[in-house]
Amino acid sequence: VQLQASGGGLVQPGGSLRLSCAASGSIRSFDAMGWYRQAPGTQRELVAYSVIGGGETYADSVKGRFTFSRDNAKNTVYLQMNSLKPEDTAVYYCRLRRTYYPSYDFWGQGTQVTVSS
Repeated sequence: VQLQASGGGLVQPGGSLRLSCAASGSIRSFDAMGWYRQAPGTQRELVAYSVIGGGETYADSVKGRFTFSRDNAKNTVYLQMNSLKPEDTAVYYCRLRRTYYPSYDFWGQGTQVTVSS
């Protein structure tokens, strides 16, 4: 499965973006998926993580502003980002995992989000 992330760009503080991560195949068998980000000079960090039957987990810094969702029919996962702040600037990566046998772990190529006035 290949993942294509898109939707990044330049946005002013307070603005919104919706990131998409389209898979080349069905995502129905993936039970865990998430979005991560990496700013220059920092380690990649978890932004939002979803486990089937386990709900979503969000980084404290994005709680109440970001929302994870998935559309199995479109083989796509999303990250809705509202009230964006300059500190949200980073490259955002999607990740799809199947944690049961046979396990898989796929990463998208990343999409740049820049929040600046």
